[in-house]
Amino acid sequence: MTFWLVGGLAALLVGVAKTGVPGLGILAVPLMFIAVDGVVGPKNAGPGTLLPLLCLADAVAVVWFRRSAEARRLWELAPWVIAGLVVGAVVMHLLDAYQALLRGLVGGIVLAMVVLHLWRARHPSPAVGHGWTHHALFGVTAGTATMIAHAAGPVMSLYLLSMALPKAELIGTGAWFFLIINLLKVPWYGFDGMITAQTLLLDAWLAPVVLMGCVIGGWLSGRISQRLFDLAVLVLAALGGAYLLIPR
Repeated sequence: MTFWLVGGLAALLVGVAKTGVPGLGILAVPLMFIAVDGVVGPKNAGPGTLLPLLCLADAVAVVWFRRSAEARRLWELAPWVIAGLVVGAVVMHLLDAYQALLRGLVGGIVLAMVVLHLWRARHPSPAVGHGWTHHALFGVTAGTATMIAHAAGPVMSLYLLSMALPKAELIGTGAWFFLIINLLKVPWYGFDGMITAQTLLLDAWLAPVVLMGCVIGGWLSGRISQRLFDLAVLVLAALGGAYLLIPR
């Protein structure tokens, strides 16, 4: 019963986050850990169970916002994200003792990004640009966070928000980013034993809940004002950073 209640809530949040409120999906990560505890055997089965559900929701979001995506904005970010994925994969597979330290570091960086974004909003300067250091910081952090904890949502939301994208473009562009990145993670998660026949069976049962969440998220996105949307992104990004600082 715990799995269906908590896992169902996690799946619903994944769908809502992908089409309506970016960053909300960070709450699905700890919920899925709780849901699969004692139900699925492999270590790190929570992220392994969650990944196919994320891919499904990403695909729906790409189709839903296909006319709003600004995927070209991601090219400068791509090499840095790949570097972050490699860092996260190495730590997960070889340096297990350092995962908590790395999660805490990513959480601290996310919170610092929130503070920096708020400071720039209050002290706008035409001299502040988006150079390679900007792309490197966000890209490496996003790649590392998504590999170790499916936690790149807050990072990417802040990155796209810093470009002053309207909400539809922000969601659509983020959808392309996460679809590609999450698909790249699937082989590694399978190799590391986090995706199994048992986790895929659970995903099949939860897939309809994800689709329902996508519909709810799409409905919400058309009814939230830009100001409220930006505020929600910032608050959820801060919560995501704080979550990563909590030892587990």
